[in-house]
Amino acid sequence: MKALRVLFYIVLIVISVIGGLVFAVFTTNPLGELPETESILQTELSEPLRIYTVDDKLIGVYGSERRIPIKIDQVPQTLINAILAAEDNGFYDHFGVDFMGIGRAMLANLQKGGHSQGASTITMQVARNFFLTPEKTYTRKLKEILLSFKLERELSKDEILSLYLNKIFLGQRSYGFAAASQIYYGKPLNDLTIAENAMLAGLPKAPSSNNPVSNPNRAVQRRNYILRSMHGLGFITQEQMKTESEAPLTASLHIAKIDVDAPYAAEMARQYMYNTYGKDAYEKGLTVHTTVRSEYQTAADGALRKGLIGYDRRHGYRGRVKQLSLANNDLERLDAELSKLDRSKNLIPGVATEVGKKSMRVYVGENKLVDVSLTGTTWAGKYISPIHKGSVPNTVSGVVKKGDVVYVLQEDDESWWLAQIPKIEGALVSLDPNSGAILALSGGFDYYLSKYNRAIQAERQPGSNLKPFIYSAALANGFTPATLVSGAPIVIDDATQGVWRPENYSGKVFGPTRLRKALSLSLNLVSVRMLRAVGVGVALKHLEKFGFDPKKLPNNLTLALGSANVTPIQMAAGYAVLANGGFRVQPYYIDRIVDRSGELIAESETSTFCEACDAPRPDEFVSALAERYTPRTIDAHNAFLMASMMQDVISAGTATRAKALNRGDLSGKTGTTNSFRDAWFTGFNSDIVTSVWTGFDDSSKLGRESGARAALPIWIDYMRVALKDRPEKPPQPPAGITAAWVNVDTGLRAPKGDPNAYVEYFAAGSMPEQDERIFSNPQPNTQVVGGDSSSVQIGGTSAPTTASGPVSETLF
Repeated sequence: MKALRVLFYIVLIVISVIGGLVFAVFTTNPLGELPETESILQTELSEPLRIYTVDDKLIGVYGSERRIPIKIDQVPQTLINAILAAEDNGFYDHFGVDFMGIGRAMLANLQKGGHSQGASTITMQVARNFFLTPEKTYTRKLKEILLSFKLERELSKDEILSLYLNKIFLGQRSYGFAAASQIYYGKPLNDLTIAENAMLAGLPKAPSSNNPVSNPNRAVQRRNYILRSMHGLGFITQEQMKTESEAPLTASLHIAKIDVDAPYAAEMARQYMYNTYGKDAYEKGLTVHTTVRSEYQTAADGALRKGLIGYDRRHGYRGRVKQLSLANNDLERLDAELSKLDRSKNLIPGVATEVGKKSMRVYVGENKLVDVSLTGTTWAGKYISPIHKGSVPNTVSGVVKKGDVVYVLQEDDESWWLAQIPKIEGALVSLDPNSGAILALSGGFDYYLSKYNRAIQAERQPGSNLKPFIYSAALANGFTPATLVSGAPIVIDDATQGVWRPENYSGKVFGPTRLRKALSLSLNLVSVRMLRAVGVGVALKHLEKFGFDPKKLPNNLTLALGSANVTPIQMAAGYAVLANGGFRVQPYYIDRIVDRSGELIAESETSTFCEACDAPRPDEFVSALAERYTPRTIDAHNAFLMASMMQDVISAGTATRAKALNRGDLSGKTGTTNSFRDAWFTGFNSDIVTSVWTGFDDSSKLGRESGARAALPIWIDYMRVALKDRPEKPPQPPAGITAAWVNVDTGLRAPKGDPNAYVEYFAAGSMPEQDERIFSNPQPNTQVVGGDSSSVQIGGTSAPTTASGPVSETLF
């Protein structure tokens, strides 16, 4: 009887309070002003921006809310049971409101003088989350009740539960249970255990205090309470309750699972989406498919890191990070100290705890020790300067002392080596020369250490990497691959530059040299004379055809040695013209964009080579989406001859290391700048063009590291993967190209099979004369460009000559 009286008073209180509140609300906010139920079904749940490779590998997720929408029939019944046990076991029986629960909560609140208890059903929580504020007032509670009635009248129970499952906040920026499952357990809902389902079901009540990551003890208590409730409701057996209650806490924070690490490319896409769509980019569930290919990107990152670490080892050990006391074996203190240090993928900070002559033991945190042998420290001669390094260590203790904080990394053979985070940086960008699609892009050693994207932002001097464009200008103005140009020393007196004495990289002096050979050996003196003959102004205008802005290039003969400032993406785009037969492509990085329903929003069209289209502006080298037409910018003869000449750079020139790829269709050029501050290699076939740059961000000297040593190995490692499934495609001569045997010394035509001759290609009308010394043995009259002077004044007007006669003076 006493219980009935208590119940009667509770119901009386509820009816009285609700009646009073109804009167208050109706006098200030009529029922008609409550939100329409239909609008709840049309509400778009906030979903993050997702970015993928072209082959559907996730590379980035952006947005303040992590949500994975899911339908009710995709939700395991165990999770539904856990939610009902935790939040509203009468959900399928009531009409949206639990009056007894409200009565008890109101009585408790009146006794405590506050609003600590709410007794909200699942329906009421949906009403509050979609339409109302979280403030704890009786007026808002009444609106919640009235709206809950509407929802129950106009929606099915499953529709209401589906909204709840997708909308509710569950901590750690997760909204909805599917997202929470990934964030806390790193797996989909269907793979959760009963205990894990109960843990998630315990989060809506208090996402912070019941959070298994930040408050594991409280979370376990809440989980076990729900397991008991599930047993009491008949959802699980006594044995299941006991087993799951004893299960260890398995939750931990799982950041969105990235399939492929491509942060520089992902950031480019993110920035474009934000600039185009604003905040909607992070909330509308948009998906971007970039042009990046996952396998290529992984190879690019790996090759760049390997190359930069290799450079770092060649130049010596810079010493420990810091020194720590090892007293009392305080591992928690060591863990705390190590957690403050930068990490970079496989480069792990640790503390040397034992050091001997032949090995050392390093504590790397989380109760883990690794052993480093003498072999793993032999590279660590002391760094002295960019060109000086200490002797090879013969003991580990001569390099590292006990208590030193150092970096270690595990090699492919699972051995551990002493390491350090390189200071040198680099970039790699790889394009499809036939469309401009970016296949792979690495903007630095580690995006998380430096977000500066050197592939598209770092303007550096290309050195000899720019020479192919100068040679292309020469071919367009009367020169041939067989033209002889003097390689004698030259002194240039410039009013602005002063006296300049260019030298070859090797320091050697060459006589008259064919352009093909001069390019393969990267002879600076030949390049300077050739540019003087063509004319700087003419060359600048020709370089514009490859996408370079003449206003940003030096207007003097230093252009021949690559004194301009360019980015790796610009170099790749320029070389693409030579790779595709003469068409100017614009690099782009987005293949398509779709909305949350899969509808196409934007798409890059297939690029079409166009003989008569206008070339794009030179001030924009990379765009998000491809342009429709790719205009011809140099003739096919020129592009073929340059690709052919650059094959010799690999077969017999400065890039012979690339012969390790065992292919006959590769062309490329090394680049090394004055004082060894930048090292480049850019190379291609008809399918892929890739440019690699290495250097220091502050332009410090590399220490006699040429493009062939610092950049080319990175290019080789990447192209080994990028080309592995692509058949060889040697450059094919276009119509109008003829071949002839040419004497290696004179550049003139020689009889077929002459042991001192080779087969050279020529554009129509540029075939050289016969070498009469060979055909009829008279004294030859070989003419050499630039052979008349070893000292010239910039702006001189003497006309150069080729092996087939004078070059027209109109070229200057």
